[in-house]
Amino acid sequence: MTREQAQARIAELRRLVEYHNYRYYVLDQPEISDEEYDALFRELQQLEAQFPDLITPDSPTQRVGAPPLSAFPEHTHREVMLSLDNAFSEEELLAFDQRVKRFLDLPADATIEYTCELKIDGLAVSLTYAEGVLTVGATRGDGARGEVVTPNLRTVRQIPLRLQTGQTLFDAPPRVVEVRGEVYLSVHEFERINRERAEQGEPLFANPRNAAAGSLRQLDSRITARRRLRFWAYGIGYCEGASFSTQWEVLQQLRAWGFPVNPHTRVAHSVEDAIAFCREWATRRAELDYATDGVVIKVNRVDWQRQLGATARAPRWAIAYKYPAERAVTTLREVRWQVGRTGVLTPVALMEPVSVGGVTVSRATLHNIDYIREKDIRIGDRVVIQRAGEVIPEVVAVQVEARDGDETPIEPPTQCPVCGAQVERPEDEAALRCINLACPAQIVERIRHFTSRHAMNIEGLGDKWVQRLFEQGYIKDPADLYSLHLHRDALIALERSGEKLVSNLLNAIEKSKTNPLERLIFALGIRHVGEHAARLLAEQFGSMDALMQATEEQITQIHGMGPETAREVVEFFARPENRAVIEKLRQAGVRMEAERTARGATPFAGLTFVFTGELQAYTREEAEALVRALGGRATSSVSKATSYVVAGPGAGSKLQKAQQLGVPILDEAQFLEMVRTAQAQ
Repeated sequence: MTREQAQARIAELRRLVEYHNYRYYVLDQPEISDEEYDALFRELQQLEAQFPDLITPDSPTQRVGAPPLSAFPEHTHREVMLSLDNAFSEEELLAFDQRVKRFLDLPADATIEYTCELKIDGLAVSLTYAEGVLTVGATRGDGARGEVVTPNLRTVRQIPLRLQTGQTLFDAPPRVVEVRGEVYLSVHEFERINRERAEQGEPLFANPRNAAAGSLRQLDSRITARRRLRFWAYGIGYCEGASFSTQWEVLQQLRAWGFPVNPHTRVAHSVEDAIAFCREWATRRAELDYATDGVVIKVNRVDWQRQLGATARAPRWAIAYKYPAERAVTTLREVRWQVGRTGVLTPVALMEPVSVGGVTVSRATLHNIDYIREKDIRIGDRVVIQRAGEVIPEVVAVQVEARDGDETPIEPPTQCPVCGAQVERPEDEAALRCINLACPAQIVERIRHFTSRHAMNIEGLGDKWVQRLFEQGYIKDPADLYSLHLHRDALIALERSGEKLVSNLLNAIEKSKTNPLERLIFALGIRHVGEHAARLLAEQFGSMDALMQATEEQITQIHGMGPETAREVVEFFARPENRAVIEKLRQAGVRMEAERTARGATPFAGLTFVFTGELQAYTREEAEALVRALGGRATSSVSKATSYVVAGPGAGSKLQKAQQLGVPILDEAQFLEMVRTAQAQ
């Protein structure tokens, strides 16, 4: 390759790597696998090594990650958070060991002690403690600067708000210390969240890492709290007035301060021991309830770490051994297009069953037609299947060289496979959509969503029952569920039914009538309206009637509600068929008012509170819940409609805006006195 060719290829690789950095680190919407990204990055590294005069300061190899999101305040790490170089084979680990020895001027046959730590598939964070108290929690960001997500990290119960004292290396916690670790989701929690997102018609998270990142970057920390994030501590950055002899000593200190440290961490007395550890966990990782994609191997002695130093991107004293993705090859036999409750058609690959990571897979997602065309996937192809995040099966590649000419392209349907109606593709969407609101598949999915746990929570009415009742003609929309008592005897006579089962079902349906308004709004299945948006709408408008009359402008004035969601809400209630269903629900006795309106006046009725700064007696989330329990509203933005701003230490722009608008300001003691008075009424 000539220098000119290398220069052009380096420019292209830098563009691609930066683009995928942005998709992965900033948007949490990766378009390629880790293996594909690693291949691009390694090619760039190799070309720059071959042509060192072409290396520039803005090359992705000279820095870490991507810039932080502007939606969060920026935080500068006291000590930079570097990335790690990767190894993909045992030979590369042996080469790493030899490089370490050369830098330390040790004989080739010397043995070095390493710590071996499972590489958790999560999001790296830095926790700053001042005088032993958590003051700032931030994401890694670009390594030098991250995003302040302290309220969200406070919801992670494994993160101590104050360092424990006792058996530590210090008489008291350091004045300032940065603790480094990984926020992650357990596999069962990841699966729970994706089930809920599927019920809500929202796109699924690709893997636990993206789910954790999406959870940690929620502007509303109440959503983060519901995601049940977890944490492993693995290191210390800046530490004022303290030093450590080994990485193992660092881990023991973290445990003593009250941090969880992965119990499978081990000291290896040679690189061969480290390799044995990697081999062991390549097979044992299926035992874990969290995703791990490799092992981080670190020189144990801290003085040697300092001597080895770092490149612009990564420390020379550590390396990440990456496991190959769990993949298998099989034949794609058929593609079926599933119709969801919003009419979206999703292509599903039906394949010859194959074992992937110990699980037999015969179906896999193809995402959408653009993905199919980009990968050039055809029926009859030998395809590579991967369990993304070790959970969701997906087709990731095609073995083009295995084609014999009998393969056929996958054509998107022009008609709905269920109802035969026209299929359209909106300009701003990747998805195909059935435009027939009366499509049986959409109706069934809408009813399933209506009955689901986080919607109306009708126990005993599972997917099979919904399908059965629809096919028998008993239900054609969600409101028909409340007329099933009229068919009690006929339901008891159904196969695999019975009096007790039907009685329990009818009782659960009757019980659901008293659900809070926010559950009903969510159950209606309005596009882009999840649980959080439903609660905001219920709090703002107080009744279904008021919400049905709301304008887009009124909805977008609610903090956290964007124009697209507002448009979908207004369009939903403008459709006569939807208004008819709501009227049937009203006639059936389903609650149509927010709880505080339905039960009459409450102490904080009509009052809106905004909290800013640090609180001592409660977390901000607990204080907001207290306001709602007393019939008030808690919002995150200050306006003329705000009744009170409760300001604690560290209050900033919200306090200033309240002063400008003349909004009454309370300190925490005054707020608590209001609460005590209200509770005594």
